[in-house]
Amino acid sequence: MTTVSQDSYDNSRNINFLKESVFKRLCECLDKANNKGWRKLGETVNSERRFKVSLGDIEMCSLKVLEVEGSPSRSLLRLMGDRGCTLGDLAEFLRMMGHTEALQCLKPGIEILIQPQSVAVIAGHSIRLSCYAAGMSPVQYQWFKGKEEVPGSSSPDLQISPVQLQDAGFYICRVNCGLANVHFSQWAQVDGRLRVVTQPKPQSLLVGDALYLECGAVGRPLPHYQWYRNGVPLKNATKRKFSNHPQLKAPMVDVYDLTNLLRQLNFKVVSLLDLTESEMRNAVEEFLSLLHKGVYGLLYYAGHGYENFGNSFMVPVDAPNPYRSANCLCVQSILKLMQEKETGLNVFLLDMCRKRNFHDKDMPNVMLKVTANIVFGYATCQDAEAFELSSSGLTNGVFITFLKGRLLEDEKITVLLDRVAEDMGQFDPTKGKQALEIRSSLSERRSLTDPILPGDCSDVAQAHSLLWTKAHELPESMTLNFECGVQIKMGFAAEFSNVLIIYTSIVKKPEEMSSCQAHLINLSDLDPKMMNKQTPEETGSYLLSDSLPQHCLYTRLSSLQKLKVGCMRFKPEDEEA
Repeated sequence: MTTVSQDSYDNSRNINFLKESVFKRLCECLDKANNKGWRKLGETVNSERRFKVSLGDIEMCSLKVLEVEGSPSRSLLRLMGDRGCTLGDLAEFLRMMGHTEALQCLKPGIEILIQPQSVAVIAGHSIRLSCYAAGMSPVQYQWFKGKEEVPGSSSPDLQISPVQLQDAGFYICRVNCGLANVHFSQWAQVDGRLRVVTQPKPQSLLVGDALYLECGAVGRPLPHYQWYRNGVPLKNATKRKFSNHPQLKAPMVDVYDLTNLLRQLNFKVVSLLDLTESEMRNAVEEFLSLLHKGVYGLLYYAGHGYENFGNSFMVPVDAPNPYRSANCLCVQSILKLMQEKETGLNVFLLDMCRKRNFHDKDMPNVMLKVTANIVFGYATCQDAEAFELSSSGLTNGVFITFLKGRLLEDEKITVLLDRVAEDMGQFDPTKGKQALEIRSSLSERRSLTDPILPGDCSDVAQAHSLLWTKAHELPESMTLNFECGVQIKMGFAAEFSNVLIIYTSIVKKPEEMSSCQAHLINLSDLDPKMMNKQTPEETGSYLLSDSLPQHCLYTRLSSLQKLKVGCMRFKPEDEEA
């Protein structure tokens, strides 16, 4: 994470923090084969001896032309940035070369970081419209109501206090760096009354279907919600979204619950949500690499699946519908690879449907070996579905519902799973519809509660443990201090191995500052609509609500493996910030 201030677009900024669009245009200019191209830039930098770009480095950059879409300019610029080259330095080198086209790419530009938002407010209260922009020279602001300038409104924030009825209307901010570089913000409407912007929609449902309603309102002070049924207020229904149970899929809750239980048994758990085919294959490959002599390994999959001709398939989130085996992972192929390891115990549990997929005609030919210490199980029997439950607002699959109550028992793993099967067999809602199916080749008594013993591969196990710890180490909570006197605290919580919750709160602000919020912005690849929410549930995080601090703004970073390297900017919303 990098904290970037409002004046970060100056000549002292490292060239590695150029916007990608600017960086791309610059590379296109320098990649051209002429006497002012990237090689000339490298020679110029080398002659100055400020950033230690040698002739060997230049030749290494030239090899990039052999790669698909390779760019020698990009490689050279990244190298210069890593060695401390700033925009001012780069501009000086380009002027020495007389490369006016490349210099044009670095001309001062404007990026509007925070757009003003429409707001409804009750007369007598105050509002603040904010528009923050960054440029390579000082940024100037001017607010307009309609086509008329708002007197004395030349700061990033437009404060109206108290609001009167005549203040209602549409506002826009003009941002400029000099006379030639002018941008306008988006329009923001100030409404003098509470306004419902999202109305609940009528629904036709069958018994057992999930009811989901949403009502959204804007206004100052912040609106409060209360849902009614036939004129009677519903208990604990005080959020903008109402459902007869949260919109959670069983796999999420199952993985979360199973993770916590396995960690109590000293397992090093990697819990991953919503994986694509390539990500699933990578995850399985990494799991297999951890298996060696004496290790206890447990692989659990919850999600979509099907079974054809005795072979089962796990379906990634990006598999095209209808599913084909070419886009899915064959369970028997994974099991065969697990059998090749001399493990102390291998447990492979599949919580998925096993219905026939008539769209897939392929018949993989996987020959399984006869090996010891393998326990292989399905949450349901052949040509049947795996069901989920709805209880107290959280949804579990039937299998995990009963496995949770048994997993910590000090019993042979097959005995434990047999008891789970018996429990499921007595469950009336799924009796005759779902039955646990277990296959085992245990030659010794093996239990998940067996103590961890040092073995021949203790050094390897220790190395794996250190890697796991490093991958699951949360960033430390931090306190950010701003020149305006605002102090912000930012904390982190892990929901899964690839899902992170960031929460921010105001620790201190000057007395003269009427309002302030700590917003995260410019998080790479993250939908802004899922950031800075007032409750964890609004971000899609239902499982950590009770353990997170209150009165914060919450952002949920899911699929961390997809995020590109980027930066976060922090900016308090106040006229003195």
